[in-house]
Amino acid sequence: MKQAIEQKYTDLLGFVPDGIRTRLALAEKVGRMQTIEVVEQYREQLIYNTPVDSKYQQLIHLAMLIALKEEGPARLHVKGALKAGASKEELFAICETAAIVGGMPLFQRAVDLVAEGLDDTE
Repeated sequence: MKQAIEQKYTDLLGFVPDGIRTRLALAEKVGRMQTIEVVEQYREQLIYNTPVDSKYQQLIHLAMLIALKEEGPARLHVKGALKAGASKEELFAICETAAIVGGMPLFQRAVDLVAEGLDDTE
């Protein structure tokens, strides 16, 4: 089960985030992998069994995480959006939407996150 979960994250993001590795290791250590299985089933239902394709799912996640000021997860979803085929222009559109929701401070935070993600890929 652990390898299958890691593969899903690799397929989605191109790598397994540290937090996921920690989650899996702790659950395995305490004999509670069934909890991880339930969490992953929940996640799969809400992310993959939807009419929204992977690219837009990643862009939606990114926008919501920026609005919530969750920079760490937002960084992951910049990478996920790029892997799913999002363009630089689409990512910048998320920044523009952030300006509507949270003003210039949120716009700048979004720009910084997207620019950082783009720098990592160039």
